[in-house]
Amino acid sequence: MDKKRFLVFLLLLVSIFLVPCINAAEIYGTVYDMSLNPAMGAVIEVDSVPKQTNILKDGTYSFILPVGEYVIKATYVSNYNVYSTEENITIVDEGRYIVDLIVFPDLSEESELLLLGEDISLEEIYEDETNNFPWLYIIFILVIIAAIFLFFKKRKPVKKTEEKILEEEIDPKDKIYDFIKQKGGRVTQREIRKNFPVSQATISLILTELESDGKLKKIKRGKGNIIILQK
Repeated sequence: MDKKRFLVFLLLLVSIFLVPCINAAEIYGTVYDMSLNPAMGAVIEVDSVPKQTNILKDGTYSFILPVGEYVIKATYVSNYNVYSTEENITIVDEGRYIVDLIVFPDLSEESELLLLGEDISLEEIYEDETNNFPWLYIIFILVIIAAIFLFFKKRKPVKKTEEKILEEEIDPKDKIYDFIKQKGGRVTQREIRKNFPVSQATISLILTELESDGKLKKIKRGKGNIIILQK
């Protein structure tokens, strides 16, 4: 898969997750017991995809939900009695909406099973189900951004500067001389330039010094020089 197709695929994937968030609404409120006190420790859930479940430490809650129809259910346990309530809501537009809930005695079979337990704790029952839905989108977007960054990140080759090369090499003349020798004693100046990442002026200076030492001879050929070692 080339870079362009990969980028288009990621953008489509992000749009699938972001479109619901763009038209999302915040549903918030307080869950009250029958005495109209905040039901601290109550559990509230909404049948979104994925399902969102929160344990209310102070009785208040907040959900981010896309446009659609949902059922919000609150469950509260006090003195070994189970209380619950459900509310059907329809979201047609973005915004912030208050939905307060009051829990009433729950006589369902599920609540009877809860009453059979000792020291009932809804926090323990729903511990593995609690989640914060908006964070799923945030984490997903961060992963996509990281994937795009890593995919398009180009590692720039580290090029040694001319000064660094000359510092590392005790005698660059010997290096160039050995290179010409490895090539059979005959090579073009252009080929030397390709194999030694230093300036053209530096190459010319080194070759001139080697020629002065009687180690090689430069023969002009067109726009370049042919370097031949002297025997």
